[in-house]
Amino acid sequence: MTKPIVFLDIDGTILDEEKKIPESSKESIQQLKDKGILVAIATGRAPFMFEHIRKELDIHSFVSFNGQYVVFEGEVVYQNPLSTTSIEQLYTQAQQSGHPMVFLNEMGMRASEEEHSHISESMGSLKFAYPEIDSEFYKNQNIHQALLFCTKNEESQYLDTHDYLDFIRWHQYSLDVLPLGGSKAIGIEKFIERTGLKKENTYAFGDGLNDKEMIQFVNTGVAMGNAQPELKDLADVITKNVEEDGLTHGFRMVGLLE
Repeated sequence: MTKPIVFLDIDGTILDEEKKIPESSKESIQQLKDKGILVAIATGRAPFMFEHIRKELDIHSFVSFNGQYVVFEGEVVYQNPLSTTSIEQLYTQAQQSGHPMVFLNEMGMRASEEEHSHISESMGSLKFAYPEIDSEFYKNQNIHQALLFCTKNEESQYLDTHDYLDFIRWHQYSLDVLPLGGSKAIGIEKFIERTGLKKENTYAFGDGLNDKEMIQFVNTGVAMGNAQPELKDLADVITKNVEEDGLTHGFRMVGLLE
C-alpha cells in the first residue's frame, strides 16, 4: 500500500495541558482520514487508558505501551511483554529501596501498595485514579509495561543493574519500564510489516523523550512546539505548540493538508 500513515502521540500532541483535544485537531485529523490517510496513535499509555480518545477520533489502529502492544484496525498484530523474571527482580529491588510500582496490561493496572504520594501525583497528572492494589498482578498474566516510582536522583541504581530492561522517565516521580530495546519505533516497524505500508510514507508527531526513536525512524518526524529540546534536535520539522493548533499547523507544514 502506498497511502500515507500518520502516527500521533497523545499527551502533549493530541491532548493539550488540560488533557483535552483541541477542536482544530479533531477537524484536521478528520480531514486527513477523509483524504484516505491512515491515522494511528503511538503512545506510552495502555490501551484501556485511551479508549475514549480512540472513540472520539474514530481511530482503530495504535502502537501502545511504547511499542509493546500493536493493533491494526482492531486486530492485535504484535505483542512484546516483559518477562516475569525481570519484573520480579526489579520489584524485589524496588521494595528494598522503598519505591512502589504499578503493573499494566492491555485491560488494566494494579499498584504494589496503597496511598503512595508518587503514584497519586503521577497518575493524577494523566487524570487517572489511584489503581487497585495487587502486588502479585504480574505473576498471572502478560505485563507489557510497568511503572517504577522514584525521583531522578534515585534512578541510577536501576539503570545500572537491569540488563534486560529499558527505563524512560515521563514524570518527575515515575519511569516507564520496558523490555530492553522496546520503543515506539519497533512498534511502528511491526505495524508497517503487518500492513504492507511503505516507510517512505510514514509521519510521526510527538513531544516527549519516549518519542525519540519514533521521530528518527519514520520518514518525516515532527516535534511539537512544546516538545522536549532533545526531541526538537532530532526532528525534521518543528510545528507550533499543541495549544496553538500545533497539529493542524504541522499537517500543513509537511504537505498532508493544504
